[in-house]
This record gives sequence, C-alpha cells and structure tokens, in this order.
Amino acid sequence: MTTTLITGANKGLGFETARQLIGAGHTVYAGSRDAERGRRAAAQLGARMVLIDVTDDASVAAAVKTIEADGGLDVLVNNAGVETRAEGNTVPAAAEVTADMMRSLFETNVFGVVRVTHAFLPLLQRSAAPVVVNVSSGLGSLTLATDPGTPAYGYPGVEYPASKSAVNMVTVQYAKAFPGMRINAADPGYTRTDLNGNTGTQAVEEGAGIIVAMAQVGPDGPTAGCFSASGPVPW
Repeated sequence: MTTTLITGANKGLGFETARQLIGAGHTVYAGSRDAERGRRAAAQLGARMVLIDVTDDASVAAAVKTIEADGGLDVLVNNAGVETRAEGNTVPAAAEVTADMMRSLFETNVFGVVRVTHAFLPLLQRSAAPVVVNVSSGLGSLTLATDPGTPAYGYPGVEYPASKSAVNMVTVQYAKAFPGMRINAADPGYTRTDLNGNTGTQAVEEGAGIIVAMAQVGPDGPTAGCFSASGPVPW
C-alpha cells in the first residue's frame, strides 16, 4: 500500500488529487492548516486528516510524528500555495510589488516546500519507492514567460511566477541530491480554484491529472523535470 501526504488538500487541486489517488489505491493523508475544514474534507474523501501549516516548523514537525507513528510515507505532494487573486484582488503590477509582498508569498510557496520536504526526508528515505511532487506552474517557466506567443508572457505579476521558478530550481536540486527518489514538478495548467479567484479555464478534475500521474511514477520514471498534461514543460 502506498501512503501519500498532500498538503493543502481540503479544497481545490489538493482535494481532487487526493480523491483520484485514493481511487488508485493510495492511503492518503489530507493535509490542512484548518482542523475543521480538514476533518470535513477527509471524511468526504475517505482520507486521513493531518493538521499541517507549511509555514510553521512546529506544525510540520507534529505532522511528521503523526505519519511516522502510523507507519511512514512513500509519496509527498507539496500542493499548498497562495496567489494574490485568492484574496479577491487583482494581480499587482510590477511597480506595485514590494519585498514584503514577495516575502509573504514565498513563505508558503517556496519556503513551505523546503520546510515540508526537509522534515519528511527521513521518512521518504525509508520507503522502497519514494516520490516527491512539487506543484508548480507554467508561469514559472522562463522560456514561456519570454515567449510572446504564450499565456505566461501576458501574466503581469511578479511574485507568483518568481515563486514557481524557485520551486522548479528546488525540485531540480533535490532530485540531483537524492537520485534514489523520483522528484518532479507538476504544472496543472490554468485550473479553476480559489487560488486564482476561480478564473481558470479548466476544472480541477483535469488539472489534477498530471499531479496524480507524477505521484505514481515508478523507480524507473522521470526525475528532475517539470511536466504538464502535454508533456515536459521548458524551464
């Protein structure tokens, strides 16, 4: 039985990823920073709820102890993330972006990925087939962001794309450091979730597909890459 932790799993892509992986036979820990929302989501999914705030060291450490006591971990899906539009705001123009805005968003999107991955590495290293999936975005691709023919080129924000570019580099460096693991980034595409104020052009069922696929790669599968439903995403 494959045991999987998904952060930010009480709604959106995390919830749908959990649903699909449970359907594929995984035992899923639905991570949530809100206990009540997490319990409701886990009950609906048939998952195990674990309280985890990716911005808090103590919360992450407690989640490690809970999952370790239950037997360990095979797959980590770093899904929790934030974006300006989640609060009903428009994307700030470059001239409006401050260091504090960047710091706040990076705390979840980048430092949260590192915090959780670092904490769960000992459990993952005990697994026979450890996998890490970092949920990224095509907006983090420097290649796409500089190509006038792509949607990423027209995105005006600074902090969110920069955070996903950082996630991509974190993914590559961890993958090189731990060649026995399969560590990849997944680009779900422009999906309707609270993250973007439900402005996305596709449903969560479609967006979660690539995350689910990367969570199920075998020991001979790819590592150190970023993938969408269409294939590899250029850096």
